[in-house]
Amino acid sequence: IDMITQCLKAQESFVIALLKQGSETDTFVEYFNVGTTVFVQDFNQLPNGLLGVTVEGVDKVEIVPQGRSDSGIQLGEVTGLMEEAYQPLPGGYSDIVSLLKRLMHYPDVNELTMVVDWGDARHIGWRLTELLPIPIPDKQRLLEINDPLMRLEQVGELLTLLEG
Repeated sequence: IDMITQCLKAQESFVIALLKQGSETDTFVEYFNVGTTVFVQDFNQLPNGLLGVTVEGVDKVEIVPQGRSDSGIQLGEVTGLMEEAYQPLPGGYSDIVSLLKRLMHYPDVNELTMVVDWGDARHIGWRLTELLPIPIPDKQRLLEINDPLMRLEQVGELLTLLEG
């Protein structure tokens, strides 16, 4: 809560990275070394009393762990990674685009007000990586790919496995 409050007051970002080992409250925890810089967009108290926070991803970053603060926040040295170049969505991906459009109509997804450029292969791959119920290591692998068309190919392969 302190970190969220500080980020809101100072209009600062923080980094989200997927857990590799352990849980958020463990003394020893290991995160993947590629994550996303995010800004808080909204927050609210959930029915279970926890704080729900909606963030918007900005940049992909590499993280070198630097320990933990006294309040339990993981600290690290962050370096921005090169932004992926715009990649027009080629033909042959209509099934994947159709799936994403259907997912966008689910109430929980619709509430996220995600922006999608339907002609940009990056956007299609990023949104599917976020939304599909795939294992964390697969999500991380997709996040780390810097080629939008390769990411879409990998998403297609994962979808085939999910259907199987």
